[in-house]
Amino acid sequence: MAVTAKELAKELGLSAAAVSMALNGKPGVSAATRRRVLELAEARGYDMTKTAAERPQSEVGTIALVVYRKHGAVLTDTPFFFEVISGIETACAEAHYSLNVQYLNADTPIEAQFRRLPYCGGMILLATEMKKGDFAPFAKLKLPLVVLDTYYENLPYDCVLINNFQGAFTAADYVMRKTHAQAGYLRSSYPIGNFDERADGFFKAVRENGYSASRSQVLSLAPSMDGAYHDMKHLLEQGEVPARCYFADNDLIAAGAMKALKELGYLIPQQVAVIGFDDMPVCSYTEPALSTVQVPKQYMGQQAVLRLLHVMQTGDRCRVKLEVNTRLVKRGSV
Repeated sequence: MAVTAKELAKELGLSAAAVSMALNGKPGVSAATRRRVLELAEARGYDMTKTAAERPQSEVGTIALVVYRKHGAVLTDTPFFFEVISGIETACAEAHYSLNVQYLNADTPIEAQFRRLPYCGGMILLATEMKKGDFAPFAKLKLPLVVLDTYYENLPYDCVLINNFQGAFTAADYVMRKTHAQAGYLRSSYPIGNFDERADGFFKAVRENGYSASRSQVLSLAPSMDGAYHDMKHLLEQGEVPARCYFADNDLIAAGAMKALKELGYLIPQQVAVIGFDDMPVCSYTEPALSTVQVPKQYMGQQAVLRLLHVMQTGDRCRVKLEVNTRLVKRGSV
């Protein structure tokens, strides 16, 4: 039985949109990716005569996905962002819009970079690393814009983001109820809006469990696995006594801290329980497997596209903040 395009995408670990672009000879994928898709399609007996019939209708417009890079400590090529972008690709393909991905770097004048952006009917701004003041240049753009993965009050944009407060509250509440102890906080040393909201959720859970927020141990660690490992190991070697349990701003911080704790002889979760945030693939490879908070990443990307298309097509000026709830994933680290 001949393989389907959806099955090809699953086997290759690519989005359906990327496989469709490769099969139909459309721009948007690298030559190497196109070659991988076509080689596997031939090997699996994919009916190439179907590609013309499956080719989407003529594209009705272009959407720009603009990725704002500031310090690069959080917004890196991780599975989290690949899945968000995959959701954007899928929604654009289904609506017959082409997607143009562009990067803006904070260390270069933004207005000058705007002049190099190709024409588009609307923009999705992946703003994970942005602060409120960074949005000023975007006010000059006279086109529909949806902000993804960040929210600030009084900014006149539609926003789609994680319900960080809810996710952190749920995780911290769970780890404290399991251990019957006050949780410590493994906080990112690089501040971003998402982590500030997670801090609010964490301390709310601490108070609701009957503890004083000021007595929670807060350790500042780099938001990468290697960085968190070295920072945590240094603190422990300097005499820091770990808390009975921890909530971490993301899974990479949690995994790095766990590695350091284990090297210093602490048993997880018997002596120190740890829970992260994001449900990245690393969660399944730690020992024990990392409890975490699952974020519907592809859904976030899809919703950003749907909201942008609605604004583009209707001129709707009512601004929307869409927070996507998370789900607790229980594994062996708690």
